Amino acid sequence: MIMTTAANIPTVARMRILIIEDERGLTDVLTYNLQREGYETIVAHDGQEGLRKAQTLLPDLILLDLMLPVLNGLDVCRELRSGERTRDIPIIILTAKSEETDQVVGFSMGADDYVTKPFSVKVLSQRIKALQRRVEGSTDPVEVIEYLGVKIDRVRHRTFVEGRELELTPTEFRLLECMLRQPGRAFTRHQLMDAAIGEGAIVLERTIDVHIKTLRRKLGDSDLIETVRGVGYRFRESRN
Repeated sequence: MIMTTAANIPTVARMRILIIEDERGLTDVLTYNLQREGYETIVAHDGQEGLRKAQTLLPDLILLDLMLPVLNGLDVCRELRSGERTRDIPIIILTAKSEETDQVVGFSMGADDYVTKPFSVKVLSQRIKALQRRVEGSTDPVEVIEYLGVKIDRVRHRTFVEGRELELTPTEFRLLECMLRQPGRAFTRHQLMDAAIGEGAIVLERTIDVHIKTLRRKLGDSDLIETVRGVGYRFRESRN
């Protein structure tokens, strides 16, 4: 099982927010302001990409536009609420639609809050904090993930194997965290690319294999990360 603990951790892990919005000017503004507030941000510019990133990265909160290309926001919300791993992720809908019927439909699909464009970033930030307080009041934030002797501390950005600290690059850290949070789940190389992309990261599909090879070497146990033929990779589900 996955064990979590907040013991002896003096600070709180950065809240990870996924912004699913096709208006790039708005995503730039939101990213800039939310990062200034101390949040970690991920961006998707269409519904299908947003759904994939939500299922892969399991953010702490999602800002979801309704009028999205490829897959509309209501369908994204419906898919998230039907998924075992994503059903409890808080969702704030962002949309130019302001009619009461649209709000009712959004809430009926499982949205937690509803903000109508245009909106003040300051007001949105307060809504995020209010929702964050509500969520943290009911569950303990996951700051440390530990499984099969591998431990990731998201707050201090440190990784350990059987008590031995590893020196991981930011890309390796994100890849390992992605797989460790969902042991047994097979990730495609494209999904792992999404997980690995961060500030200053340049990740191509063909480089995922190289990163996985390096991770296996650093972990000291090549069997912890399994190759799924024709798909990609997964973190081992049990020791057997």
